[in-house]
Amino acid sequence: MTGSADDFAGASFGSATASSVAVAEQPQLLADIREKPVVVTGASGFVGTRLCTRLVEDGWKVRALVRNTSKAAQRLGHLKLEMRVGDIRDADSVRAAMRDAGSVVHLAAIALEKPGQSYATVNTEATRIVLESAKAESVERVVHMSQNGSDSASPYPFLRSKGIAQDLVTESNTQWTILRPSVIFGPEDEFVNVLARLVRLSPLVFPVPGGGTAMFQPIAVGDVVRAIVKVLEDDSTVHHSYSLGGPMPLSLRQMTERILIAMNASRVLVGVPVAVLKPVIALGERLLPNPPVTTGLLDLLKIDNVIERNDLSEQLGISPTPFAPEELLYLKQITVSSALRSLFR
Repeated sequence: MTGSADDFAGASFGSATASSVAVAEQPQLLADIREKPVVVTGASGFVGTRLCTRLVEDGWKVRALVRNTSKAAQRLGHLKLEMRVGDIRDADSVRAAMRDAGSVVHLAAIALEKPGQSYATVNTEATRIVLESAKAESVERVVHMSQNGSDSASPYPFLRSKGIAQDLVTESNTQWTILRPSVIFGPEDEFVNVLARLVRLSPLVFPVPGGGTAMFQPIAVGDVVRAIVKVLEDDSTVHHSYSLGGPMPLSLRQMTERILIAMNASRVLVGVPVAVLKPVIALGERLLPNPPVTTGLLDLLKIDNVIERNDLSEQLGISPTPFAPEELLYLKQITVSSALRSLFR
């Protein structure tokens, strides 16, 4: 129930705390950053693929930092951009990617820990490496993808890791802008698609964790990309943090109902206490190579992932796309066999 982790990109849970930081005096104008490459970490991930496409279409020089070459070739190979292979946890490869760049959009992160991929190393320490590499190569403009609810004091490991990373950005001597989205939806997302795959694997009855009362404010991936481009181009967004969400909060049950309509599927929604689901989820974590949900993410249903003030529309002037069945028709492509395969990839 999270963002894509293959290239350490796109997370999707959080709560309603958000803040904006007053604009500090800028060391220089940003008008010349388009003359140099913009480095995109997690470039072949869910958000990164769409961002790179938009930036190339808008005439930016894009340098995509990717880890999985086959995936990157499939998703980005048709675009006129520079591709660099490297791991964001490796300082040498990150610094090499920053050389002669004008800006960096740091998307890479994970919402699910796996062997060799921890929150501490990928979400937090890699952000430190990105910032230090940017400083070493005189790349001052940084757009950082954080998470609604990120807080270095959070009791939830994922949100805490993103909060610490966010603090590193705000404490850095860079021209930073931070984006804090609620759950992001779109083709290949790992939240709505996970729900849809579970629907396919649950004939007749679909168990809704906690009765489906957890609240979200889902935002379309296209709107997130528009927000990134907007802040990257706008000097006035430097040293600001923006909370991003869709047009309205929705409960998990309401989201599931819209997913069912989009899939043309009929299921009886039955609320199941989180405490009952936890042992089942824990067993799946032990047995499945790619479990759709973890107990840690299940715990996040205790807090609401809604936006107190939606900066997408109020500050950035972007009209949010509704979480409506007609926007979710990509879910029809999910079959029982593809849902099963996703558990073992």
